[in-house]
Amino acid sequence: MTKDQKVVAIQEIKDLLQDAKVVYVADLDGLNAGKSSDFRRQAFKQNIKVKVVKNTLLQKAMEQIEGVDYSEMFPSFKGNSALMIAETANAPAKLIQGFRKKEEKPALKSAFVQETFYLGDNNLDMLANIKSREEMIGEIIGLLQSPIQRVVSALQNKPETVEAKAEEAAPAVEETPAAEAPEAAAESTEETSAE
Repeated sequence: MTKDQKVVAIQEIKDLLQDAKVVYVADLDGLNAGKSSDFRRQAFKQNIKVKVVKNTLLQKAMEQIEGVDYSEMFPSFKGNSALMIAETANAPAKLIQGFRKKEEKPALKSAFVQETFYLGDNNLDMLANIKSREEMIGEIIGLLQSPIQRVVSALQNKPETVEAKAEEAAPAVEETPAAEAPEAAAESTEETSAE
């Protein structure tokens, strides 16, 4: 690879990393062309960018990114490396897990997710269980809706409750003592004669 080609490759990697919030580096070594192609196809469907990179070029590109110090990931850059960039924090981990149900690889080398570094394949399960932004928003909305649904339900049942109380009160009026009844009759007679 010429010096100019290296400069172009580093710039391509930098462009991928520039605003990335979710960065995974995986080992695809051992996957034949067909399986590697299948992995890339599945990644594309899940909106995950995959680029096989040279470790030295990846490290140089990461060193040039401002705002994030990727140096914690550098020791994991050995052998073949595939850079995975995604919007959803757990998408690459789930993709790797799903693919590994049939294959031994890919293996996770390192990841940068939610401003935290994860080194080693032993972190794959933890990364797969990280809730995505959409999942967290859905849970929050569900928690907020629960009390609101109770209030709405109570309000919807309120007319029935008022009617039930009115029915309970109605028999009490019918059971007025006989002593009060003549006075009530006299009052109603006076009201009609005054009109």
